[in-house]
Amino acid sequence: MTAFAFNTVASIVSEPGVCARLGQLVAERLPGTRRVLIVTDAGFLRTGLLEPARASLEAQGLAVRIFSDVVADPPEQIVLAAVASAREHETDLVIGFGGGSSMDVAKLVAVLAGSDQPLHQIYGIGNVKGQRLPLIQVPTTAGTGSEVTNIAIVTTGETTKMGVVAPQLYADLALLDAELTLGLPPLVTAATGIDAMVHAIEAYTSKHKKNPLSDNLARQALGLLSSNLMTAVETGSNLEARQAMLLGACLAGQAFSNAPVAAVHALAYPIGGIFHVPHGLSNSLVLPHVLRFNASHAAPLYAELADIVVPGASGSHAARTEGLIAAMQQIALRTGIQTRLADVGIAEADLDRLADDAMLQTRLLGNNPRELTRADARAIYAAAL
Repeated sequence: MTAFAFNTVASIVSEPGVCARLGQLVAERLPGTRRVLIVTDAGFLRTGLLEPARASLEAQGLAVRIFSDVVADPPEQIVLAAVASAREHETDLVIGFGGGSSMDVAKLVAVLAGSDQPLHQIYGIGNVKGQRLPLIQVPTTAGTGSEVTNIAIVTTGETTKMGVVAPQLYADLALLDAELTLGLPPLVTAATGIDAMVHAIEAYTSKHKKNPLSDNLARQALGLLSSNLMTAVETGSNLEARQAMLLGACLAGQAFSNAPVAAVHALAYPIGGIFHVPHGLSNSLVLPHVLRFNASHAAPLYAELADIVVPGASGSHAARTEGLIAAMQQIALRTGIQTRLADVGIAEADLDRLADDAMLQTRLLGNNPRELTRADARAIYAAAL
């Protein structure tokens, strides 16, 4: 058996309504905490769903400040503003509430607010120095898995992004509370859910760090996600389906944090960066075409996943792989999200730029089961058009 290492967050609580006793959890697990910064976005703040958690924290005598300026694909100035707010508040606990963007900013606040290390110095892998502030993560979408990953993405230019990857970004505690996801619109539920499924699929076929623990998490995640996504989309008030989706996204996050994602994400990032398409939808648009490209090298593994998504699938590895691809395309069609690049405003004239940008994602492309050239990337985009 190949040697491997596996890392994840210290603790996870999966329980609908758990955020109403957040203050009690902080008192029990992080005694001595006095001043809390909650990092979120304005849209989630407006829902009022944060109020039980805030009230619970304040009932424990904690001073709570809310930073709600996070936007999708957060730029450096938002991160630095959040860090400044944390320092001004003399924060000793950071709590991220939201999708991947809010949780990513929370991670960066936790490592920078108590440090003199500048943001630009921590880009890359393993460049964070010293300790961080205590960190709790609370996802409000079932998609990114950011609550259990050690990576944060920052927008550094008009279309460019940089990643911070370091063990300090793993939270002390992740809370999975489906009551926070009940208001998600169907299309957001669909795109984030497919994003989580992509995490599981790519972790399971990751070229370098695939291991028995990530495999088991990916399989369990894909089972939960594929069997609950349509219920969550069509009956958004179904708390059981919502909680299953949150857990599935979390397990997929643990899987890909240890067995990293590959070409689907590499080709999705330029779509999001250049055309401001939400991350989950960007993944969904290229997914079937990347799977088909990879089939020559990954069909036995895709066939194993097909058995989960399409119970009763039979035939050769190639036939079951095609069954998996068809099932993922059918899920996208049934949910009503866009399925072609043209649907999000991308034209033939844009494909060369997309291909050029995709080839810059060397960290991700190196994990792909099949080597991918620029010509391959352009052909995949053309197939998705």
